Amino acid sequence: MKKVEAIIRPFKLDEVKIALVNAGIVGMTVSEVRGFGRQKGQTERYRGSEYTVEFLQKLKVEIVVEDKDVEMVTEKLIGAARTGEIGDGKIFVSPVEQIIRIRTGESNLEAI
Repeated sequence: MKKVEAIIRPFKLDEVKIALVNAGIVGMTVSEVRGFGRQKGQTERYRGSEYTVEFLQKLKVEIVVEDKDVEMVTEKLIGAARTGEIGDGKIFVSPVEQIIRIRTGESNLEAI
C-alpha cells in the first residue's frame, strides 16, 4: 500500500475530487496547509500598502491506495490539478506499513 500526498491550489479541489471519485477512489483526507516553494510568496496590496505574503495557502490531499493504483491516482491528480503555472504543487508517494480501522479492527486492505 502507498500513501499519495498532493499539495494543490485550493480552487482545484473540486476538480481533483471529481477526478478521483470517477476513478473509483473511495476516501481521501483534505487539510488546509501553508507553505512556499519556487514562488517564494507573493506581493499583495491592502488599502494602498504593499505587503508580502510569504506562506501561500494550499490544500493537502491524502489518499491511501494499493500499489497497483498509484500510477493511475497520480495521473488523475496531475490532470485535475495542473494549471501550467508555478505553484501548481507537488505529489509525494510513501509506503504504508499497516492500516487499522478503529471501529471494526479490520486491517490493511480491508480497512481502506
